Amino acid sequence: MQIGIYSSGTPDSAVKTIKKILDDAEIESFLINTKSKAKYVDCIIVLGGDKGVRNYFHSSFDSISPVLGISEGEASGFLAQVDLKEFSSYVRILKKQNYTVEEVPRIGVKIDGKNVYPVLNDVAVFSSKSAMLMEHTLRVNDEEVWHDNSDGIIVSTPIGSSAYSMSAGGPMLFQDSGVFEIISVNSLDITRRPIIVSNTSSIQISDISARLHCEVVLDGLDRYKVNNVVDCTQFFPPAKIIRLKKDSTAISALAKKVHLAEELLSMPPSSKLLLKTLEYEGALTQKDLANKTLLPDRTVRLALSHLLKKGYVKKKVSIRDARQKIYEITKIE
Repeated sequence: MQIGIYSSGTPDSAVKTIKKILDDAEIESFLINTKSKAKYVDCIIVLGGDKGVRNYFHSSFDSISPVLGISEGEASGFLAQVDLKEFSSYVRILKKQNYTVEEVPRIGVKIDGKNVYPVLNDVAVFSSKSAMLMEHTLRVNDEEVWHDNSDGIIVSTPIGSSAYSMSAGGPMLFQDSGVFEIISVNSLDITRRPIIVSNTSSIQISDISARLHCEVVLDGLDRYKVNNVVDCTQFFPPAKIIRLKKDSTAISALAKKVHLAEELLSMPPSSKLLLKTLEYEGALTQKDLANKTLLPDRTVRLALSHLLKKGYVKKKVSIRDARQKIYEITKIE
């Protein structure tokens, strides 16, 4: 068996730990990157949690090898559900290839006719300045569905349905559903409701305009200026995700998400925002959280204190700087 190890921005110690565990199990492994042509591998281990897996598939357009996502902490994700500390107890299962492979759909995106990378979660189109209306026309399979004025619009995969789109009022979808969902965010037309379409559909958002320029946000990470039109279609091949745990199926992950969502209702808005940021970005310092959420330092401290007390977030010492504390989402059992 041959395994590739992909690491982008993760500590070298994590790579060495994975390499040693695989060596001890007599599994050949080597580092890979998305730019060089790698030799055949049975699977690829990607470090960095959910964010690392998304980054890998953003730059690996034609990857057909199944991916096992590993988080360096103990945060449980949808894409990476095994943490580094427990990996050694699962390596025999990996060697015997006694696991399931889940195909996760991706959305191919064109902005003003130019291809950008495919996304795993969602494509969001908004005005470059918040609280400013954006006008757009939605077409599905070349048929006009609506002409709308709203804060923006989101096109989501099933796995992304429990992230940004859920916060905007969209439904949660089982990840093996062959559909995409479209959500108009805070439309002036109160009859607007989320739309579920086949994942074979061609989705076009055109006639995009606002008082300032508009932007396309891909998987909550990168922003691209858009002048007029965004096209979304199913991207091939889909991402292949290895599931080692019997309880790490799409359904169990969704059930955990529902449990968290129910308890989130009673939380302060600042705590909710911090949890959402940690979900998208992975482990962050207090300073990072303040920069990304634009919340005052005091508000971030109070929100973190609340989340730590409730057990939703845990803190640990940074490997890179022992003076820094890193915050991450705690597993929900």
